[in-house]
Amino acid sequence: MSSIYRSVFDIIGPIMVGPSSSHTAGAVAIGRAARVIFQDVPTKVTVHYYESFAKTHRGHGTDFAIAAGIMGFAPDDKRVPKAPQLAKAAGIDIRYVEEEGPSPIHHPNTAILEMENGSHHTTVGGCSVGGGAIEIRSVKAQNVELTPTGPLPMVLYLDRDKNLHQIQALKEQLMGGSQLKERKKKATTGDLYEFDTLKNLSPEKIAELEKKYKGIVFLK
Repeated sequence: MSSIYRSVFDIIGPIMVGPSSSHTAGAVAIGRAARVIFQDVPTKVTVHYYESFAKTHRGHGTDFAIAAGIMGFAPDDKRVPKAPQLAKAAGIDIRYVEEEGPSPIHHPNTAILEMENGSHHTTVGGCSVGGGAIEIRSVKAQNVELTPTGPLPMVLYLDRDKNLHQIQALKEQLMGGSQLKERKKKATTGDLYEFDTLKNLSPEKIAELEKKYKGIVFLK
């Protein structure tokens, strides 16, 4: 079984508002991940579709699914089909662009979200790989670009203090007996780290780390 899928239920797909696990449930997950990475409420979102997403997003509900994810809805939330209207009412302007040519992150089901408000701008590139599962393959934030391997779970952390002892302590807690892949880029206000873990942390552990490490982002 691929590392993307943790159980047979991931292949079948999640409980969701349809019509498609890859074009709808996966799109919700991309929108949710982008909102989590943005760590704020965006006022403007531009969604760039590529390949299959660019050709079929209207018919497969990808537009309302992306909007639902940005709003923080789960794939089975009954509000998913009304998400664009709800986002507009919440002051979030979402626009969709059908791009020509191949996906820059090399998958036919690609959505790249540019999110902004008055304080910052973040770009997240995600792809829906089937069964509602996604990969995050590009992140632009703090004036740097990360190119993650893609599969979740993933942890992003901006180390403003450049404290190596603190980073080592964080890595040890994230490993939990499993392997940990690490990437690091120098950002505007510190060092931006991306950690790829092989298993999800418990909600209790995530809450503990969020309290200790301000601004840490968990994608699962």
